[in-house]
Amino acid sequence: MKLDTKALRYLTSEDWRVLTAVEMGSKNHEIVPTPLIAQISGLRGGSGVHKCISNLAKVNLIARMKNAKYDGYRLTYGGLDYLSLHTHLKRSTIYSVGNCIGVGKESDIYVVASPTGTQFVLKIHRLGRISFRSIKNNRDYLKHRSSASWMYMSRLSALKEYAFMKVLRENGFRVPEPVAQSRHTVVMELVDAFPLRQINEVPDPAGLYAELIDVVLRLASFGLIHGDFNEFNILIREDESPKMEGETPQEPEANDSNTENPSKSSITLTPVIIDFPQMVSIDHANAEMYFDRDVNCIKRFFERRFNFVSDESGPFFADVKKLAGGKKGKRLDIEVEASGFSKKMAKELEKYMREIGVDGNSGHDEGDQSTEDDSEASDGPSEAQWPLNDSTVDTQSFGDMSKDNKDCEPNAPFKETIHTSVAGLSIITNQ
Repeated sequence: MKLDTKALRYLTSEDWRVLTAVEMGSKNHEIVPTPLIAQISGLRGGSGVHKCISNLAKVNLIARMKNAKYDGYRLTYGGLDYLSLHTHLKRSTIYSVGNCIGVGKESDIYVVASPTGTQFVLKIHRLGRISFRSIKNNRDYLKHRSSASWMYMSRLSALKEYAFMKVLRENGFRVPEPVAQSRHTVVMELVDAFPLRQINEVPDPAGLYAELIDVVLRLASFGLIHGDFNEFNILIREDESPKMEGETPQEPEANDSNTENPSKSSITLTPVIIDFPQMVSIDHANAEMYFDRDVNCIKRFFERRFNFVSDESGPFFADVKKLAGGKKGKRLDIEVEASGFSKKMAKELEKYMREIGVDGNSGHDEGDQSTEDDSEASDGPSEAQWPLNDSTVDTQSFGDMSKDNKDCEPNAPFKETIHTSVAGLSIITNQ
């Protein structure tokens, strides 16, 4: 859904109290009764509460259910978005919202900026979007698990991703730096990189393959399995490598127009891993299946895209499980549990994601390999962060909503362009 922040600046403190009351009432009610909203909000006079309800309903932050047995309202995704943005605003984490740079079945990705102008990524988890399209399936699901609402599960997904990003970052893994988390949203570092799925050629496929397999093995040594380790969730960043002292640069050939300037630093390709809601412990019942799937996804992609096949078989789950705990016996899955994301939360989230069809496979079909290159190039925005030109980002300040956000349209028409980066990457870009 589109994130429209135009009405944010016009909401009064009373409106926020009523919207928060609907959120609190949603913990025990699918439709929150109007008297309960008035009671929780603590506003005096029924007319004031009804006026606030009317204001919120006009901008689709809450919705009235038709044919309900009683008068009540439910919180919409737009209302939850506003509550989350309001929290980030009060914390001075976000000041402005920019373009939508990615959309998937599980989340939406936006560029945002802090009060100092630093650009971040805002990831909005929307786990209920796919399964709640069918009213019948929605009712059947709530009948058996009333506590597992879309709002609660989206919050768990965001909490899990933030917890794993934080602990991975602290232990030297290349992941976006987590900045803040509120409800179903996560604010993280904006990585200036290309998704692996958009890269058509690399100078050293064997070296990149070995580095990615090493990431899988290193995660396993810390007791973790990514669960969705594929070209959609791997970013390739170009980092400058400083020259060694006393190194004499080689003179470029006269007819070589692609040779870099010898005065410049060399460029190295650095993989950055994203998307962690499907990450599981190595002690998980299906850990071997998730591990093998991660390894096979990388092998298949490198064979199809770069015509590279490793001479070595494996790695195999039986071998890497012996390494779990690392040299110092450190288990990051246990650290995450200690940080507040409990096993009960993990089981609830996993069961919900499995029932709605989000099992870590990202919905990417691996069966049709003959048309893989064409289909990947024609896909819309994925979970990955798209490369951006900072000078063209159209941001919206919460204080000045004179411009509309661009809508996320995953099937919008585009033109395909292939260009070569300074490191020799052949990049597929959509215009």
